[in-house]
Amino acid sequence: MSDAAGTQQLFTEYYGHAPVGVWSAPGRVNLIGEHTDYNDGFVFPFAIAERTWVALGDRADRVIRVATSFAPDPVEIHLDDLAPHAVDGWAAYPLGVAWALGRFGADLGHVRGVDLFITSDVPVGAGLSSSAALESAVALALDEHWGLGLDRPTLAKVGQLAENEVVGAPTGILDQSASLLSEPDSAVFLDCRSLDAEVIPLHFTAEGLSLLVIDTKVTHAHATGGYAARRASCEAGARGLGVSSLRDLDVDDLDRARAVLDDETFRRVRHILTENRRVLDTVRTLREQGPGAIGPLLDASHASMRDDFEITVPEIDLAAATAQANGAVGARMTGGGFGGSVIALVADDRVAELTAAVRAAFAEHGFGEPVIFTEQASAGARRDA
Repeated sequence: MSDAAGTQQLFTEYYGHAPVGVWSAPGRVNLIGEHTDYNDGFVFPFAIAERTWVALGDRADRVIRVATSFAPDPVEIHLDDLAPHAVDGWAAYPLGVAWALGRFGADLGHVRGVDLFITSDVPVGAGLSSSAALESAVALALDEHWGLGLDRPTLAKVGQLAENEVVGAPTGILDQSASLLSEPDSAVFLDCRSLDAEVIPLHFTAEGLSLLVIDTKVTHAHATGGYAARRASCEAGARGLGVSSLRDLDVDDLDRARAVLDDETFRRVRHILTENRRVLDTVRTLREQGPGAIGPLLDASHASMRDDFEITVPEIDLAAATAQANGAVGARMTGGGFGGSVIALVADDRVAELTAAVRAAFAEHGFGEPVIFTEQASAGARRDA
């Protein structure tokens, strides 16, 4: 029952009274720009059709209680007890948002508690940012219900802080920004240093192109070591090159970086600098030539993630290579890596052929069957009821 009406009904059945409203936020696909966000760089994500819904009901006390269709037991905590280490598991996401709102100026000492019920059809662990969808829906709901008046870029920071400090995942602001700022048939060109955002039309449908998502079913978790290790390498590279962030460098600095850094750190830095350039080139190419011309940039991004950043896995590389060999305009892993999904931009009339080729390749290699579906660039977070 993952829609506004179904979530509203589940809330009523669970708590015994109707909610005051239902809010939702989408997952996202990152078209290009991976691991650049926490390096103050450029990203280019868009919202997907799959969403997370949050129904909210008022309480007379100061307890916040969360329940969900995907876990058996509710979690509750007094608003005065909210703290980074006070909750864990799935509830760390919504309750972390409540805590983080207080860090961005909300006076949590003068608000009443709430009951929340959460449903979602965003695939978990697929690199489509189910976590940011949850954080963004809760942030929008609490901001409106509590009358906080925070703008959407600030709510994106709230979600990021919750994920960093409460969940314990050192992610950047890409996912929350995509979930909160996206518009239909468009992607969000975001400067993660200034947080300036521009909505860029994609025109996939008009050009007869489909965006295919290949969920390898290899799940990942950003709170585990690989993601954090990559971030630490980027910070070490910046220190070694005497800058506060890799955003302060460009591809012209790579020769100096090679001379100063060890090989692994150099390759991590090279991915970030070339990926920033690829994001800028993708936006320019879309404007000047249209979506059919961005394929080589997608392919180059995947190669960089595979060889320099080393965040792919065999299933991911097979999906990308098979898509590239079977008619895709371009294909790359999307998301933080170590599993998740590949996106392939493909002509509408070749979707079935490419899908069959990927399924056959996975079977031949003894991998589990992937889940393959097309995506539409969709609207961002909203109130639904």
